Amino acid sequence: MNTSRCGILCEACPRRKQTGCHGCTNMAQPFWGGSCGVKSCCEAKGLAHCGLCPGFPCKMLAEMGVEQGFDPAPRLRQCIQWQKDVTKQKEPSV
Repeated sequence: MNTSRCGILCEACPRRKQTGCHGCTNMAQPFWGGSCGVKSCCEAKGLAHCGLCPGFPCKMLAEMGVEQGFDPAPRLRQCIQWQKDVTKQKEPSV
């Protein structure tokens, strides 16, 4: 189960324990107390994560964290993987 909307693997985040973060899918607000456009967007659309959005990948997701020096590619790949996992779960077994 994913704990983020944007593709961050919260379980692997080194700041998780320091910040008391449980992942945005389990919190009303991000650990920093502000708002997250990606989280808000997914929730408004009723989506578990960005990979399920018909507009994936959008500019907001692709640019998230870039100014702070984060590479968006791993998050985008993770959303794609989550999307594939959901598709596999929906396939009828033979």
